[in-house]
Amino acid sequence: MNNRKLTMLMDFYELTMANGYFVDKKHLEIAVFDVFFRSVPDRGGYAIFAGLEQVIEYIQELSFSEEEIAFLRSKKMFSDGFLDYLRNFTFTSDIYAMKEGTPIFPHEPILVVKGPIIECQLIETMVLLTINHQSLIATKAARIVNAADGRAVLEFGARRAHGYDASIYGARAAYIAGVIGSSNTYVDYKYQIPAIGTMAHSYVQSFPTEYEAFKSYAEAYPNDCVLLVDTYNTLKQGIPNAIQIHHDILAPMGKHLKGIRLDSGDLTYLSIEARRMLDEAGLYDTQITVSNSLDEYLIKELIHQGARIDAFGVGERLVTARSEAVFGGVFKLSAIEVDHTLVPKIKISENVQKTTTPGFKQVYRFYGDHGKAIADVMTLFDEVIDEKIPYRLFHPDYPWKSQMVENFTAVPMLIPIFTKGKLVYELPNLTQIRAHHRKELHALWPEVLRLENPHQYYVDLSQKLWDLKQAMIMKYRRNEG
Repeated sequence: MNNRKLTMLMDFYELTMANGYFVDKKHLEIAVFDVFFRSVPDRGGYAIFAGLEQVIEYIQELSFSEEEIAFLRSKKMFSDGFLDYLRNFTFTSDIYAMKEGTPIFPHEPILVVKGPIIECQLIETMVLLTINHQSLIATKAARIVNAADGRAVLEFGARRAHGYDASIYGARAAYIAGVIGSSNTYVDYKYQIPAIGTMAHSYVQSFPTEYEAFKSYAEAYPNDCVLLVDTYNTLKQGIPNAIQIHHDILAPMGKHLKGIRLDSGDLTYLSIEARRMLDEAGLYDTQITVSNSLDEYLIKELIHQGARIDAFGVGERLVTARSEAVFGGVFKLSAIEVDHTLVPKIKISENVQKTTTPGFKQVYRFYGDHGKAIADVMTLFDEVIDEKIPYRLFHPDYPWKSQMVENFTAVPMLIPIFTKGKLVYELPNLTQIRAHHRKELHALWPEVLRLENPHQYYVDLSQKLWDLKQAMIMKYRRNEG
């Protein structure tokens, strides 16, 4: 997998457009493209940005081999000059992006590419598929971790993911969003995400009795003994056998039964009974982990019902984001340079949600003196927000709804990643990304984080940007007439 060359992982129309730009001698025109999304999955209040590191890796390795050039020539659609351009391709654009792990909201740019239009077009598919996938899984994981209310969440989805890349990068995204470990050994090897796992039902079934299976496992792993107790009869056999293993095997070694896992049945009832039985046996520190097609809604309900659960193993519904399996990020032109001046561009749609916001933009996150995020404000890139004077926030669709804010801090969210093709961003490690995620998620009000009917976090436009957008809409609407 590590030796794969992914240059040709692009939609074919990116190549046909790029060839068209080249033949028309406009391939070096400077353009600005925004990556943004239109709606939060699962009708949630926020999403989580992930995948930037893999975008950076792709761009750093982007080149066209002779074999790839020969393949494109065989299509008999591309000019020799364009193929020579690809043979000598060097990425020279600027990229700005939010930090991985940051909560993000609809319609605001989360990554911006500024450079020769041919370069922007060629990287579109890989940028989108990388960010769309990891942001989707990170968002799902953040919702699950939040629903767990301080209890550990483990990612158990390797065998149900949509391919091995989805398993690997899904586990990475979930870890960013607060999952403490994964069943996937490869992500421990590659990213140092703790690999976690004990036994399957087949291990228990392979021995003459459940007790003998537990005994074998306890003797092999006395320091980390977690037993799967629901192969036969959870309350009458599995848990009693696990308790007996503690007394017969582990206690004489000076060890203790670390945990049990429930993978079926009424998890609320079974966990309550399991906790009672373990406590009566003096195993107060033995933890109860549950799995079995969990998601944020089931976890919230289990906790509400009083389940005695210490950790949740979440598989297919996390790694596939089963409830809404598309993130919906898009890559849209927002400006193009004419005579050394960036000219804003807009896409107008009968569907209001699909009308884009023109211009080369920055996003500021406003924090109040209480440390909580108030709103995001999209501005033109060269606008400066003076924190010393009150600022009027207004709803971009209903501008009469407004409020004045003061005593705030305005933080620019889009930071330089590449400048003229050179990486200028110091890549954080996953521990740092997780810490950034926790800090920024904590800055959101609980009303934004709730699962049902979350408070809408506002993404406003500066007055200057709002005026520009309205003027362009009116201009093109008049031209229609």
